[in-house]
Amino acid sequence: MTKRNNLLIFILTIGVFGILNTEMGVIGILPAIADHFHVSISKAGLLVSVFAFVVAVSSPTMPLLFSGIDRKKVMLLVLGVFVLGNIVSIITSNFTILLIARIIPAFFHPIYCSLAFTVAAASVSKEEAPKAVSKVFIGVSAGMVVGVPIASFIANVTSLQMAMIFFAIVNAIAFIATLIFVPSMPVEERLSYGTQFSVLKKSIIWLSIVTVILLNSAIFGVYSYLADYLKTVTNMSSNTISLILFVYGGANIIGNIVAGKLLTKNANKFVASFPFVLGVVYILLFLFGQFTLPMAFITFIWGVLGGVGGNINQYWLASSAPEAPDFANGLFISACNVGTTLGAAVGGLFISEMGTQYVVLVGILSLILSLVTILLRNYMFTPAQQLSR
Repeated sequence: MTKRNNLLIFILTIGVFGILNTEMGVIGILPAIADHFHVSISKAGLLVSVFAFVVAVSSPTMPLLFSGIDRKKVMLLVLGVFVLGNIVSIITSNFTILLIARIIPAFFHPIYCSLAFTVAAASVSKEEAPKAVSKVFIGVSAGMVVGVPIASFIANVTSLQMAMIFFAIVNAIAFIATLIFVPSMPVEERLSYGTQFSVLKKSIIWLSIVTVILLNSAIFGVYSYLADYLKTVTNMSSNTISLILFVYGGANIIGNIVAGKLLTKNANKFVASFPFVLGVVYILLFLFGQFTLPMAFITFIWGVLGGVGGNINQYWLASSAPEAPDFANGLFISACNVGTTLGAAVGGLFISEMGTQYVVLVGILSLILSLVTILLRNYMFTPAQQLSR
């Protein structure tokens, strides 16, 4: 049983990596896309922004609509849609068709990710659930921060089409592995839509949603401008910046492993300490960001905490509505996308008004506000009360 569960979680991790890689990997090849399709870089950027917007809008409802269907069938459907979307992206020469080929899979993105967290948590005991989910988060981190430089490297060494083929291959591998190795997983107790929507009446849900938005704003509001920070403040070369981005990505994966272990102990205290620790890192970033070696070390620690933060966000929302896991995970994905958009927008304002070095302020302000909501939830709700309020 343990071997089967480990294989299942591994396949889920590959699947999540493929989906997040499809979403975020194009960031590294946007200039090549703009050249190939003869569009501006801002228009090519729609492939990222529109995808993220669709994910944010569809996250609360799409996992809910598919929550009563056999898990394996849903996984195959989503992965199949992504493989087809990747194939269309490879062969088309029309930018509008390329955009449509990304928009359609974006609607299915939150279904698979929500399902992956739910299935991973359900495959082990309640106490071990955070560890299982943290393993799936390795795929999330890899897709978000490792896929970008990999796609960029493939496009530079070979061609744009080969980079897109890379996206298709990863999704196809996940599809085949799911088809062969994942058993049928019918939903034993189907929850009505009304029952799942009713969790929105719980005040703990709204405190958790706001916390996730703020924590994601704190992380991605600053990370979104890391390359620019390294270039303008630290004065690093392009090759060194690429290396540092890889360091952040690798550290992010380490953070997932660390978080899985710490969340199985005293989760509430661990979550409450997170804004303080990340806040100290941002203060050091502001004070020593001009120096290359300190910046490399700070980026590594920051990367670890970024991976920890993602796990905290999922745990914080999932634990606030354990009776509706699919819906809760959908809300988590939506809140993360809102937080990323909000943080990046506010970070851009700080940069335009004060300079790149001051982008850390969006992180610090978001952390202060998140600490308020974290402490409020810890004060208002004991673990036993979380099920009833």
